[in-house]
Amino acid sequence: MAEAQNSTVGSSTTAGSIAVAAESTVATRMSAPPSFDVADFPVPHGREEEWRFTPLERLRGLHDGTAVATGTGVKVDVVAPEGVTVETVGRDDPRLGRAGTPVDRVAAQAYSAFEQAGVITVPKETVLAEPIRIAVHGEGGVAYGHQVVELGAFAEAVVVIDHTGDAVLAANVEYVLGDGAKLTVVSVQDWDDKAVHVGQHNALIGRDATFKSFVVTFGGDLVRLHPRVAYAGTGGEAELFGLYFTDAGQHQEHRLLVDHNVPHCKSNAMYKGALQGEGAHAVWIGDVLIEATAEGTDTYEMNRNLVLTDGARVDSVPNLEIETGEIVGAGHASATGRFDDEQLFYLMARGIPADEARRLVVRGFFAELVQQIGVDDIEARLLEKIDEELEGSV
Repeated sequence: MAEAQNSTVGSSTTAGSIAVAAESTVATRMSAPPSFDVADFPVPHGREEEWRFTPLERLRGLHDGTAVATGTGVKVDVVAPEGVTVETVGRDDPRLGRAGTPVDRVAAQAYSAFEQAGVITVPKETVLAEPIRIAVHGEGGVAYGHQVVELGAFAEAVVVIDHTGDAVLAANVEYVLGDGAKLTVVSVQDWDDKAVHVGQHNALIGRDATFKSFVVTFGGDLVRLHPRVAYAGTGGEAELFGLYFTDAGQHQEHRLLVDHNVPHCKSNAMYKGALQGEGAHAVWIGDVLIEATAEGTDTYEMNRNLVLTDGARVDSVPNLEIETGEIVGAGHASATGRFDDEQLFYLMARGIPADEARRLVVRGFFAELVQQIGVDDIEARLLEKIDEELEGSV
């Protein structure tokens, strides 16, 4: 497996048709400053840094204003334990937009176009024994959405957001963590084959709060997600995990930004992907910015990709920008390689059939992430989904 790794400065490696790049300049220097107004963003043409990997023609009009919301876009159902407040609010609600501002035209379009937003509130010092479950089911149309999840001080919760069905969806999600709060989010993109999903996820982490995110992407024609993290106080910790399985013709893009804007905070990002089939394209952009005020920062990011067949492409770009030398540590790594035939041979030499051996190797590649989710039914479902994906590559 070819690897590009450095503590502060990136490098590049190319293996066959696999593209791996690491750059030292943060890629989220956008073509326009963040704004809630879609008019502040020019229509992208594909040459901008933030759009250069995205096939704009497959966004179905989300990027240029031609995608008009229909009455049959998505259906959202929320199941929450006792004590949790679930509301539907208008765009004038002051709780909207606190975790972050749209950074591209599609996110701004989503913010400008939704009719009602969902707000889920976990009161302070409340520890939930069961997850909050948000089911987003596509019904074949175009939709724009906005969801806020807020935890009071020292509250603890797990949120599962499950995307299924067929839709063209642009949606923003906000996570606001009070001081000492602990939030785990599992966002599953298990769309039908023709779905398009573009989303910006903003997390604002309070003092000594802990945010853990799992982004799991399987389905859809095009999925482009933009998780972003900022800190509202010292001692905050963020763990960003991702798992994606990209099939023939699919475009799956994950663009992360961790903005260390206050002192003595931590972050760790680890995304893993597997690709198979002609035209499968995965993009991972990992940006970490350590501002001059963020002394005592400890951060690391890593992306690993396993290419199972010919015809697949990976673009992996870890970026690290450091504005102060007074940090605990900072590093990044990117590794992309083909299926390890030696591992397969080792298992087959011990009597394990080739199909089963292949399944075991790929399961092992993802196991480190899946086992950390902590939601039994989601873990089992993901392992079953991985097995289903592998059946198509045999």
